[in-house]
Amino acid sequence: MKHKISLFAFGHATSLFLLMSFSVCVGFGLLFPQQAMYEVWLKLLPGFEWISWKSFFLGALESYAYGWFIALIWVPLYNVFGSKAK
Repeated sequence: MKHKISLFAFGHATSLFLLMSFSVCVGFGLLFPQQAMYEVWLKLLPGFEWISWKSFFLGALESYAYGWFIALIWVPLYNVFGSKAK
């Protein structure tokens, strides 16, 4: 297997996925407060509070950064182990 994954493409795709998931969850929490997941966000995103514009943008930035954190670890591992597979 000689196919390698692009770090740039995977990083942005994963980051945008997490950013969109965060935004949908915040919107869901505003529409249905009794079913909100904001307590989970409070634990996963340092500095996040429910809810202000500053907090929303901080959560969005941290969600995007988590995507790059995943990409910077996963893509090199995949490319190394994928290149050794026969």
